Amino acid sequence: MPELSSYQVARDWLYSLKNRGSKYGIDRMIRFAEELGHPERSFPVIHVAGTNGKGSTCAMLERVFRDHGYRVGLSTSPHLVRQGERIQVDRKILEESEILAYVRELAPLAARIAEEDPELHPSFFEFMTAMAFLHFARSEVDIAVVEVGLGGRLDATNVVLPEVSVITSIALDHCEILGDTLAKIASEKAGIVKPGVPVVAGLLPEEAMSEVERICSERGAPLVRVEDRYGRDIFQYPETNLSGDYQRINAALACCVMEVLDGSWKLEASKITESLRKVAWPGRWEERQLSGRKIVFDVSHNSEGATWLEKSLADLVRRSGGARPDVVMGVMGAYRAAALVPVAAKWADSLTFVMPEQDRACRFEELEALVPAGFAGPIREASISELFPAKGVCTLDFKTDRPLVVSGSIYLIGEVWDRFYEESPLGQGRLQDF
Repeated sequence: MPELSSYQVARDWLYSLKNRGSKYGIDRMIRFAEELGHPERSFPVIHVAGTNGKGSTCAMLERVFRDHGYRVGLSTSPHLVRQGERIQVDRKILEESEILAYVRELAPLAARIAEEDPELHPSFFEFMTAMAFLHFARSEVDIAVVEVGLGGRLDATNVVLPEVSVITSIALDHCEILGDTLAKIASEKAGIVKPGVPVVAGLLPEEAMSEVERICSERGAPLVRVEDRYGRDIFQYPETNLSGDYQRINAALACCVMEVLDGSWKLEASKITESLRKVAWPGRWEERQLSGRKIVFDVSHNSEGATWLEKSLADLVRRSGGARPDVVMGVMGAYRAAALVPVAAKWADSLTFVMPEQDRACRFEELEALVPAGFAGPIREASISELFPAKGVCTLDFKTDRPLVVSGSIYLIGEVWDRFYEESPLGQGRLQDF
């Protein structure tokens, strides 16, 4: 192990953990939490799983509690630009110096565990989860909102015993790990359900909801379904300032959680409504300006996200007087691309495909092959560095009356933002895919 002399050295060492103990499971985190004295038990937790909507729902919950005067921890993944975005207290991200200090503290403990069994050496995600728990405990948070990384049952965050568990949505994603049916995926996501702990579930497909209901019944966990409170018409759901109709579902989830916890936390309905109109969660159909032109950043990245992407693109074209956007797209995995590319082609004036610096990124030829035969616009191949060579600069030829949409993966948005908004790239993107 190198001497951890700087954040950059610690970052590179954490990155090297990708090749350690690739087995998906929770045994390492259980042992790590034990070695740390179980800091995750020192504060109440809201635990949030689901295919899509986890981050937005977490951000809404965090904002509501913070606006009520509580000190709130927020643990999410992956990050967009800065590694410390994953761990926040009252929305202040963990600084590089703090990450370095935690790595210096945790690395010897991890090494000691590995002496017992090399397979138990914590992974990068487990290091970040441990940092979050320690940081929240030492910051004396009143409550922490913790997003599941992958799945639920075997996710590192599943060592917590929450006040309430949330399942935002269920769709086919990470099928190679979680299973190839909605029921199998629901079973993995519902692995966060604890005996007697209330569960709030979103608008799940019938097959998935049946599995969640079965598990909740077996574990004696009261189940609150969003549709029981608000029905199926999402336009009757609470509003939020985040763009996209799907954010109403996330807002309804947050409100249901507040109702479950209301007796313990003295939450005010008017403040909840106000908080939902002030929540910030970047990269979720986020519209900005670039030299007089609208530029949209969106992290839609799978089949369920493609459904909402189509609605958003259709609305954008309508609001733009019929002008179709130039779309820049990069996607992780062929089965995601098969859902996303045809949607983009349906509404785009042009398509530019890029490859984020991630092992799972689709090549240009894979994406081009998925463009429907009837698409009449230009199809280009480019690199992110070519398109966004410096802060505030985009080299894509365009007309200012056409919007620019960058979509397909949170990793793509992160890499673009690293180049487009930073004075010089920070280079923390390769830690995203964990």
